[in-house]
Amino acid sequence: MKLSENPIYVIPIHVTCDADTRGGNWTIILRRLDGSEIFYRNWNTYKKGFGKLDGEFFLGLDKIHALTEDYSQELLVILEDFEGDERYETYERFGISGEDEQYALNTLGQANGTAGDSLSYHHGEKFSTFDQDNDRLDDINCAETRPGGWWYKDCHHSNLAGGYNDTDAGEGVNWYHFRGYNYALKRAIMMIRPRKYKELN
Repeated sequence: MKLSENPIYVIPIHVTCDADTRGGNWTIILRRLDGSEIFYRNWNTYKKGFGKLDGEFFLGLDKIHALTEDYSQELLVILEDFEGDERYETYERFGISGEDEQYALNTLGQANGTAGDSLSYHHGEKFSTFDQDNDRLDDINCAETRPGGWWYKDCHHSNLAGGYNDTDAGEGVNWYHFRGYNYALKRAIMMIRPRKYKELN
């Protein structure tokens, strides 16, 4: 048996899954729970990912790109305020480009849910961090003034990487169409799953 001259190596990715919410089979890519992780991080840290998979974490831009490049994914965003009001928003497609295109939010489908659509504003935007300014503004870096890595435009309608419990305008864990810019959410989760899974169930 002749072995291939160009073998394919599969590198495992450690992830946290949700088997229960809205049919299950979700891979969590961002989770905010209690402020135990600082999300004001540099480009390389967002690229690789950080935090603890059993707590607060960001999976990493390289991993999210890999997961969304080969298979069409849908996105579910779950949000909760400190009064116990839980909302959600789904996007029928979600994907980001690679580092050569600054991990742009290049795929985002139609929104549906109870939280309101605060992500479509960022469709097509490049990812920014305090040391990698890719937003559309020339005079400020949104990742510095609205601390946290995100797909800033000028600057944001949502920022789930904002400062935990930071109620200064636009600086907290924000989802504008739910609680506005002056409210920092208690819990925020982003998770994806292959679209074919939804179609088969």
